[in-house]
Amino acid sequence: MKVELTKLAHARSGDKGDTANVGVIALKEEFYPILVREVTADKVKQHFGPIVKGEVERFELPNLGALNFLLHGSLGGGGTLSLMTDAQGKTFSTALLRMQVELSDEEAKGLQE
Repeated sequence: MKVELTKLAHARSGDKGDTANVGVIALKEEFYPILVREVTADKVKQHFGPIVKGEVERFELPNLGALNFLLHGSLGGGGTLSLMTDAQGKTFSTALLRMQVELSDEEAKGLQE
């Protein structure tokens, strides 16, 4: 079963120059292993498509039940240089939460509890 990340996590995003920083935090402790398995750097890069011109780095923060992503080359030069509507990457968190992830039947049951 496929679901949006909005069912499993919340997120925050911001910027450092031309790099968007997106943190994804599991809504429940038991959702964190799903995030680790399903929200890979490659899948995040694919989800954002041509918006991310550089590499995507992922950092695991198990003590927080979170993942942090750096999306290099995604802000058109950064806040002071970019002509993008969202030059600080504030909407990147919402965009990432729209990503679809695959759940087993057992994991899907956990969403309803």
